[in-house]
Amino acid sequence: MKEFLQSLDAALKDGSFVKLSLGAYKGAEPDLKKITARPVTIKREDKLSFTYSYKTRDIVKNYGYAESSQKISEQLSSGFGSATLFTTAYDLSYPSMKKENPTTKDAPIKDHDRAKNRIVETRGKKYLHALKITDAKGEVFKNAQDKYRQIDKYVEILSGLLKDIAPEKIRNIVDMGAGKGYLTFALADYLQGIGIPANVTGVEFRPDLVSLCNKIAKDSGFQTLSFIEGTIEKYDASSANVLIALHACDTATDDAIAKGIAAKSELIVVAPCCHKQIRKEMESGNGADDLSFLLRHGTFMERQAEMVTDGIRAMVLEYFGYTTKVFEFISDAHTPKNVMIVATRNAKASVKPPSVLKKIQDAKTYFGIKRHHLEDKTGL
Repeated sequence: MKEFLQSLDAALKDGSFVKLSLGAYKGAEPDLKKITARPVTIKREDKLSFTYSYKTRDIVKNYGYAESSQKISEQLSSGFGSATLFTTAYDLSYPSMKKENPTTKDAPIKDHDRAKNRIVETRGKKYLHALKITDAKGEVFKNAQDKYRQIDKYVEILSGLLKDIAPEKIRNIVDMGAGKGYLTFALADYLQGIGIPANVTGVEFRPDLVSLCNKIAKDSGFQTLSFIEGTIEKYDASSANVLIALHACDTATDDAIAKGIAAKSELIVVAPCCHKQIRKEMESGNGADDLSFLLRHGTFMERQAEMVTDGIRAMVLEYFGYTTKVFEFISDAHTPKNVMIVATRNAKASVKPPSVLKKIQDAKTYFGIKRHHLEDKTGL
């Protein structure tokens, strides 16, 4: 390790450093996959920008050269089993210490995006200009900053999730309730950029939006992206390997989840909107007496109904063999609709375990719920 770090320090000093990657992680940090470091200049000071790649997100931190060397030493001692140093003179692997011809002989440009490194590029993207997110030069409009952050965060999360699926299994992606297609376009662009030729379909019931999006897709040169007119409930999603539904209102989210389960999709991603069905059940039911001091207030009832609705959705997905996560995907300063449910098909999980079914029933009994719409759609 000492010899490897000496090579790193030498490359930083003579300007031959290109980048560094750490892999084969077996440490205690949950969902951490890899770390990459590249040179940047911030306020005229040379630093390394570390990208910590987790299963569903990336975190970027910048360190000076001396601190960077220390951080790399700590990571190699606490979980990372391999590293590769890329320089303009050679590539060096750790722990074998094998030198190979350099991947690149060009020194990197030490630029720095002061705002944040974004996944969704804006320069030269016709679809973003047509959707009124950017001007003709690729600059994001001031009034579209929040929407752009949402789009970029969506793709950041999806890119991390798609990395865990074999590329040959990503053939058909369906975006249920695509609306104006902001995410649909950005996802298709991302997949095209990484060389995955998946068909991406946006399903939208408003014909004017379908016509608009198909025109933008054609004008922007997308070959595998299309939009069709239809509803979530009636669309045949049986071939969907990845199913997405962002801000489908109330039980339309359940319709989308049920379609994904029926298709045995590898990945189901939903960002629910409205939770009216369960709120009505809770208000008319006789459950959760010990929470009456909270639920008598309308705003608390609304929040509780949201959590209960999405909590049961997660359990139903687990019942059908999915591993689930529920989290806030973007600050509520940018959108109040910021909860995302991610379900990954787990080939090793038990399907329809009685223990999960009991948990679903217990939750319904506790909150006075007779039936969750997702139960009806999945035949549970």
